[in-house]
Amino acid sequence: MGAVRTVTGSRRELSGPEDPQPVRWSWPARVAFRFGVVYSVIFCVMIGQILFVFAGFTQHFLPDTAPMWPLMAAESVLAWVGQTVFGIDVQFHRDSGSGDQAVIWVMVFTALVVAAVAAALWSALDRRRPAYPRAGAWFLTILRWCVAGQMLFYGIAKAVPTQMPPPPFSALIQPYGQLSPMAVLWLQVGSAPVYEILLGVAELVGGLLLLVPRTATLGAMLSVVSMAQVFVLNMTFDVPVKIVSFHLLVFSLILLIPQARRFADFFLLARRADPAVQPPLCTSRRGARIAGFAQTAVGIWLVGGVAVLGWSSWWEYGGGAPKPELYGLWEVTEFQMDGRPVPPLLTDPDRWQRLVIETESAVSWQRMDGALVTVPAQIDATAHTLKVAAPAGTDPAGMPIADFAYARPEPGILRLDGELDGRPVTIDLRATDPAAFPLNGPRFHWVQDHPDQ
Repeated sequence: MGAVRTVTGSRRELSGPEDPQPVRWSWPARVAFRFGVVYSVIFCVMIGQILFVFAGFTQHFLPDTAPMWPLMAAESVLAWVGQTVFGIDVQFHRDSGSGDQAVIWVMVFTALVVAAVAAALWSALDRRRPAYPRAGAWFLTILRWCVAGQMLFYGIAKAVPTQMPPPPFSALIQPYGQLSPMAVLWLQVGSAPVYEILLGVAELVGGLLLLVPRTATLGAMLSVVSMAQVFVLNMTFDVPVKIVSFHLLVFSLILLIPQARRFADFFLLARRADPAVQPPLCTSRRGARIAGFAQTAVGIWLVGGVAVLGWSSWWEYGGGAPKPELYGLWEVTEFQMDGRPVPPLLTDPDRWQRLVIETESAVSWQRMDGALVTVPAQIDATAHTLKVAAPAGTDPAGMPIADFAYARPEPGILRLDGELDGRPVTIDLRATDPAAFPLNGPRFHWVQDHPDQ
């Protein structure tokens, strides 16, 4: 017999043999849900980059410090927790770029404590509620959006290779042993742009699949694999994004919890598994339509914003960015100071070995002992001048430590004539072909009788 629809006041109820059984979660599941909701909200708000992605293309109108606002606002509280609980002084280093600063670890601890207390109070005040099916559906949906946003954010940075660019000139002339583990990882991936693009495409596909409810389970599975790899790389190469990558991995696993029984039936128990479906957000058809439109709008907004971000990043600081006037790796052929040639002795602290110019605002020169000195610089292509300023904190007056007029008598030749630390200097340089480095040579061979060393 079919279901009989009855009307009680304005509330429509279903009765009959097809009625679903009332949902009841176990006590640990309810407590875990309450804790997870509070902790996830705190973490996603405090780690500004998670919410910053939802700004879409409008992020270009926000200051660079916008993703830092939550941590900046909570810095005094976190400093108090660090001093009171751990006996350490912590502060948020805005110019660091590290996601594993001590203050962020203190934030994670604080969020855990707040979430535990909130879950205990919530459990006491709402102890009669048997389950949270609708709240759980919305929680998983919003968490799915957050993971999707980060997958798209990191994916576009690799698919349009800007996160790990090809090895810069400064890296090509440094001894391998002087590189940090993170630099090794960045250079390894940047040396193989096709590999980097494929990594980015995998993350983009995971993010796109997460945005569609019907494919969200597959997207979560792909996100688990991608984030597991990223987390292991961050841990083994000491990349300071360990906290974020670990949380994205955990969040991706949480998205798969509703499918746990289906996975067990299919992979472990050799049973027929039901189709994977996402928990419904609304019970009424109208509400379901509104929720569907909202998810579509969020997905289009996220994808459009990330696409604009990838495009602008490529042209601002990626491979499509304009090169400075003196761009290149320059080998010093003659170095004169105080009107006398300076021989290329490894013990000479003043003579240059190479000059590296890759951006408009900085230059690097390599001393004879191999050390690289990177300083702010200003190149005036009209006046043909190169002004080098002292690094921040080394010259209180901020006066230039070098002031050169440059000339290019022929292609591949550069002459600098001016003063270096108040002493007259003339430097002749010759451009080095980047393709001369084996790392920039042929990248692939079908036939290899012997591997390249």
